[in-house]
Amino acid sequence: MSELVFASEILKKYVAPRSAGGLISERIRYASRRLGWTYSRTSDVWYQDERISLKPRELRQIEEYTGIYYGRKEVREIESLIKIADTLLMGEEENFYRAFLDGLRAFLRTYHSTGTEKRGKR
Repeated sequence: MSELVFASEILKKYVAPRSAGGLISERIRYASRRLGWTYSRTSDVWYQDERISLKPRELRQIEEYTGIYYGRKEVREIESLIKIADTLLMGEEENFYRAFLDGLRAFLRTYHSTGTEKRGKR
């Protein structure tokens, strides 16, 4: 998700939700007042105009106003998935094979102790 798409969605959902006004122009005006931006700048972000680039301070304003942070949630999710993968690949592998070998040994001991091992021909 690009910064512009993120900012547009946050403007529409949290800064100027539908309850702020019926018409889109009213919602854009409402958002521009809340953030201290010009109407045209807010409109460009609202409609994701690709000719503009969102400035870092504008993104910070949106983040501070709403409490929703771009990219940080995704980073935490990815780090969590990496930790899980590390645990599966490194930490638990030894225990997995150990349980398998213990089971195999127990089976072989049982096989041997029942007297069913192969004996020479009589």
